[in-house]
Amino acid sequence: MSAAVIRATGLWTPPESIDNEALVASFNTWVDRDNAQHAAAIAAGEREPLAHSSVEFIEKASGIRSRYVIDREGILDPERMTPNIPARPDDALSVQAEIALKACQDALRLAAREPGQVDGVIVAASNLQRAYPAVAIELQAALGIEGFAFDMNVACSSATFAIQVAADMIAMGHARAILVANPEICSAHLNWRDRDSHFIFGDVATAILLEREDLGDEGWRILGSRLQTRFSNNIRNNFGFLNRAHDPVDGRRDALAGRPGDDRLFVQQGRKVFREVVPMVSELIVSHLSDLGLRPETLRRIWLHQANAHMNLLIARKVFGREAGGEDAPSILDRYANTSSAGSIIAFHLHSADLAPGDRGVLCSFGAGYSAGTVFIEKR
Repeated sequence: MSAAVIRATGLWTPPESIDNEALVASFNTWVDRDNAQHAAAIAAGEREPLAHSSVEFIEKASGIRSRYVIDREGILDPERMTPNIPARPDDALSVQAEIALKACQDALRLAAREPGQVDGVIVAASNLQRAYPAVAIELQAALGIEGFAFDMNVACSSATFAIQVAADMIAMGHARAILVANPEICSAHLNWRDRDSHFIFGDVATAILLEREDLGDEGWRILGSRLQTRFSNNIRNNFGFLNRAHDPVDGRRDALAGRPGDDRLFVQQGRKVFREVVPMVSELIVSHLSDLGLRPETLRRIWLHQANAHMNLLIARKVFGREAGGEDAPSILDRYANTSSAGSIIAFHLHSADLAPGDRGVLCSFGAGYSAGTVFIEKR
């Protein structure tokens, strides 16, 4: 058996972004039009008027100031309010494989590795473009990698779950190196007409190259990983192939209608998620830390899932036993928003180069499921 290390990470960021001011202007225009269209019903008390959003509300609730997106124009069009991503012919590279390819190429470049030195590909993301063939196999072909590839989905924890799967496969001798890709096109599953969540997500792609430890000196040694799941309906997306087999029931609306409350897009009970996930994740990190024989003061940094600034500050405080944030627990929320499984990887990619050999930290994910994962690492 040979231990696996994280040799390098890669990042691809869309060229377009939307700040809160532009997002709020679009949302409020749609609200005004909708309220005007239903003015009679609102006046008769048969319908509640929709409320405006605001920059202040978004930043206070989440810490998000902007987000990168695949398509800005479609999202900001009050008549559309969803990205415009045209269908591609079957013989063209899919959008998800395309952005994953860019992130993987970045990771390979930073590690000074060639595709021929990699034996496997895992695409781990909260939403997959299609059921089959696997996006991972398409990506494998685009990279020119021999071996195997498969998709996996554990929502916002997909990256950390895939890191453990890849590390275990390398340790058991099934591969020398595995690329984990996290292409997250979150703008396509977000209801941009839901005031409580229209600001949450952004698009991005990240990649992690895991390799057998004895194949190089650089990278991050994996000290231990731990996965946890606990079923909850508080974060849910009911879109799937069975939707065509039943008619809408219980007032549920078709996804194309784009109305608030649509269960075939992202929906969550935010306050419940906050109350339940913060202690779950804090306990997971602290208990794993203890089981590894480590103390909080030996950690230089924690790279948390980037969902909400307040959640991360509370988790960091519980882990370190003191006020923490900034350098201790870097945030990329203000620029990237919530990018699902890619969030902690972006934070690590952008805020790890300054650490010295022997420095330790933890990658941590949490999200729908509920699911959570920790990967403790040490700079080599």
